[in-house]
Amino acid sequence: MSLEFYFLRSSEQKIVTDMLYYSQHLHTTDKTLQDIPELTIYHEFYGLTPKDFGIYILKDAKIAGAIWSRRLSDYHNSHAFVKNDTPVLNLAVKPEFQHQEIATALVEKYLQEAASMYEMLSISVIKEQIPFFQKFAFEIVEGSEHKSYVGDIDCVIMIKKLQKQSIQEHFTDFSDCKWLD
Repeated sequence: MSLEFYFLRSSEQKIVTDMLYYSQHLHTTDKTLQDIPELTIYHEFYGLTPKDFGIYILKDAKIAGAIWSRRLSDYHNSHAFVKNDTPVLNLAVKPEFQHQEIATALVEKYLQEAASMYEMLSISVIKEQIPFFQKFAFEIVEGSEHKSYVGDIDCVIMIKKLQKQSIQEHFTDFSDCKWLD
C-alpha cells in the first residue's frame, strides 16, 4: 500500500470542496453542497488565510481522503464551533478507501502537525464515530448534542486538547510542493 501525504494549498481548494461532500455524508443522500448553504464556511476560499490548515492523502495515485481545519468565529454558526481560537476540523475518506486505516493515518499525521499551531481542536461527529475519535483522546463536549446539516442525524461536538510542540517536518520524502504556498 502506497500512501502519500500532502499539505492542502490554496490552489487545491477543489480537493477541500470535493472532500466536504464526503465529510458531511452527502454521498449517502440525494443532496449536494449547493442544497446546504451552511456548509460553505468549511470550504469557500479555503487556504487564502493562515487560519486554514489541512492534509490530504493519496493512495495508489488517487485522492483517498483529507483532513482540514478552519478557525471560525461564532457568527459562522458552525455546528462544531467552541471558541474563536479553536479550529473546526473536518475529516473525509472516500467510500472506496474506507476500512483501510486511511482515516487513522490522516488523523495521526494531522495531530502531529497541528500540535505546533493550536492548543485545541473541535469537530462535529455523528454518534457512531465517537469511539473512533476517542482513540485519539477527543472528548465529548457536554450539552453539545445537535442534528447534522444533512438531516435527522444525531451529532455531538468533540474537542481535543493538544500538547504544544515545536514545528517538525514529518514527511520522509520532502518536496517543496508538499508545503503550503
